[in-house]
Amino acid sequence: MRGQVPRRTIFAFIGPAVIGLAMVGIAPLLYAVWTSLHFYNLTKLKRVEFIGADNYLTVLTDEVFWQAMGRTFFLLGTALPLQIALGLGIALVLHQPGLTLVKTLARLSLVLPMATTYAVVGLLGQVMFNQKFGVVNQILGGVDINWIGDPNNAFAMIIFWDVWQWTPFVALVLLAGLTMVPGEVEEAARLETKSTWTILRYVQLPFLLPGLVAVLILRTADTLKLFDMVFTLTRGGPGSSTEFISLMIQRVGFRGFDQGLASAQAIILLIITIVLAQIYIRVFYKEV
Repeated sequence: MRGQVPRRTIFAFIGPAVIGLAMVGIAPLLYAVWTSLHFYNLTKLKRVEFIGADNYLTVLTDEVFWQAMGRTFFLLGTALPLQIALGLGIALVLHQPGLTLVKTLARLSLVLPMATTYAVVGLLGQVMFNQKFGVVNQILGGVDINWIGDPNNAFAMIIFWDVWQWTPFVALVLLAGLTMVPGEVEEAARLETKSTWTILRYVQLPFLLPGLVAVLILRTADTLKLFDMVFTLTRGGPGSSTEFISLMIQRVGFRGFDQGLASAQAIILLIITIVLAQIYIRVFYKEV
């Protein structure tokens, strides 16, 4: 039967998807690679010329680039463990038997932060953490804390909003993993031991690892390209305290107009993301 399907029909079904993928994903990537190998400044378009790997060498020896990369990885190393720890706790609570209505409402409420766009989260942060009329300072007893204008407070604020928005996603993914644990196996384990940690480590964790790897890959990629929320909340400031790598690429490409250098930075960021994804898969899938 498969050999009787006309090729025209096959192309009609998969052709639009392939063309769409090529136009949206592959073509911009190839253009970015081409641009990164040229001197391409929007204010000097008559001087576009091939310069090989000069843009990459400039990026790799740029101290500001690595400072922005360090801030990005510090955000990743702080926010992601918090999201996993809190998400796992929520998933374990929702996995307990009983209170069906409460758990259903809790699952529905977990979707709300994820449905909020990054830009709206940033605007919410501006309103809630405003030094003069923000609700956070009022809740803390009318204190006069400068959240947005202080470098450390601004960084902590971004961590807070990232954890608030994406902990529910981690919780739902891990909860889906817990539902895959066979009920009879879990019940037998509870008869053998009362230790929650032992059951989690030896019974539930193998079923959580595929979802955990997906969380690590998706959240790492999202954090490395985090832009909207930070741009609307702090615009990378004060100073450069919250200028993460995505904001730096935007600044170089659209405020400095150096598209070649910005493309080289973006390609290096893409390579780092792919390498991290491969590390996650190789390290954690060995435990499955």
